[in-house]
Amino acid sequence: MALCEAVASGSPLLWPRVLLFGDSITQFSFQQGGWGASLADMLVRKCDVLNRGFSGYNTRWAKIILPRLVRKGSGLDSPVAVTIFFGANDSALKDENPKQHVPLEEFAANLRSMVRYLQSVDVPEGRLIFITPPPLCEAAWAQECLQQGCKLNRLNSVVGEYARACLQVAQDCGAEALDLWTLMQKDGQDFSSYLSDGLHLSPKGNEFVFSHLWPLIEKKVSSLPFLLPYWRDIAEARPELSLLGDGDH
Repeated sequence: MALCEAVASGSPLLWPRVLLFGDSITQFSFQQGGWGASLADMLVRKCDVLNRGFSGYNTRWAKIILPRLVRKGSGLDSPVAVTIFFGANDSALKDENPKQHVPLEEFAANLRSMVRYLQSVDVPEGRLIFITPPPLCEAAWAQECLQQGCKLNRLNSVVGEYARACLQVAQDCGAEALDLWTLMQKDGQDFSSYLSDGLHLSPKGNEFVFSHLWPLIEKKVSSLPFLLPYWRDIAEARPELSLLGDGDH
C-alpha cells in the first residue's frame, strides 16, 4: 500500500480542546512565559489550547460573540475545559470609562448567560473555570492613565466587588473558580510585582496564574490519552500498524 493511501485509510485524529475565553489578560497569555502558553506546553499532544482572548472586551460584548466561538457539535468537538476570565474592563469606573464599564448586576447576569449558552451546546458547568480579575495596583495604573491623558479609571475596591460577583456566579452554577483577587493579596502581601502596569500580568503574575490554574485544568484533562505513540514504540518494519487507527501497535 502506498504511503498516501495508508495515511488516508487511518481515522481522522480529533484533538480535544481547552478554550481560554477572556479579555486582554487572556489574549496576552500566549506571549513567552504567559500562563496560556504554559498550559499549551503542558498539554501538547493531549489537546489543543485555544486562545480566545479579546483585548478591551467586557462581558456585554463577550456574551454576544460566544456563540460564534463554540457551537453544538459532536461530543469530541465540545471543549473539555473552558476558562471564563473577565471583570478587569467591566469594573472600569462609569464616569471615567463609560464605554468599557458594565454595572455589577449586569456583569453577573452576563456571566450567567454565558453558562446557560455553554450548557445549551453540551458544555456542562463541570467543565467551566471562572477566573476573577486580579487586584489593581492603583498607583501604577494611575501612571498609565496619565500617559494616556485620562484620570485613574479603576479602583481596586471596585474590582473586588466584581471578583466577588464572579465567585458567586461560579458557586451558584456549580462551576469551579480561581480567586486571583484574593490570592494575590493574601496576608497583606505586596501584589504589585504580579502586575506589569498595575492591571496586566507581569512574568511573575503569569507564573502565579499558571501555578494555581493548572491543578484545576489537570483534573479535567487527566483522563485524556497521549495522542499517537511515543517514537520508540512505533513498529519499525510497518509503522502504519502503530500510526493508523487508534494508534495501538
